[in-house]
Amino acid sequence: MSLGLLRALFITDPLIVLATAAFGTVNLIAALFNASEEKQIDIARAWSRRLLRITGVKVTVHGLEHIDAAGAYVFVANHVSYMDTPVIFANIPAQFRFLARTELFKIPFIGTHLKRAGHIPVPLEAKAFLRTLTEAGRLVRERGISLLIFPEGGRSETGELQEFKDGAAYLAIKAGAPVVPLGLIGMYQILPMHSIHMRPGHV
Repeated sequence: MSLGLLRALFITDPLIVLATAAFGTVNLIAALFNASEEKQIDIARAWSRRLLRITGVKVTVHGLEHIDAAGAYVFVANHVSYMDTPVIFANIPAQFRFLARTELFKIPFIGTHLKRAGHIPVPLEAKAFLRTLTEAGRLVRERGISLLIFPEGGRSETGELQEFKDGAAYLAIKAGAPVVPLGLIGMYQILPMHSIHMRPGHV
C-alpha cells in the first residue's frame, strides 16, 4: 500500500490502518528477540488474515494439493488490487518473498518490515532490474524459498489481464524453479485501482 492510500483508508476504514500499525509494532518488537525472516513472514501472514477479516473478504483456494509448502517456486500472479498480496500471504503456505517497487520500502512500518522479511526492491532502470532478477534467482536456488512476481508490471486499471513483461520467465530460468500461475478472481470488486473503498466479497 502507498502512504497516500493508507491516509485515505484511515478516513474510510481506520481499522485497516490501526491493524497495520499494530502489526508493524509487533514486527519491530519481535525483531529484537528473533530477527529471522521467517518470523517476519509469520507476522505478515497474521496481518493479512486480520485484514481479510476486517474487510469481510472470503477466499476459496483451488490447487493447493499441487504445492509443497517446503518447495521452491516462482509464483506468477495477475495484479488488480492492493489487497492481492494479503490474499496470497494468507492462503499460500510456501515460504516466499516478493519483488516490490522500491518506493514501498520507504513507507513507515511497511518498509521496515519488507527489508527485515527479505523482500526484494525492484529498481526502474533496466540493467539494474536484470541484476535484481539474477540475484533473486540465486536466492531461490541457494535458500530453497519461493518468489512472487506480478508480471504485468503493475495493477490493471480495468481488472482485465495485461500483457506480461519478460521478468517472470527470466527469473524462473535463473532460479531453475517451476512456475506456478496464480489467478486472482474477484479482486477488482474488492478494491479496484484508484478506489479507497474496500468492499466485502468472495475471491
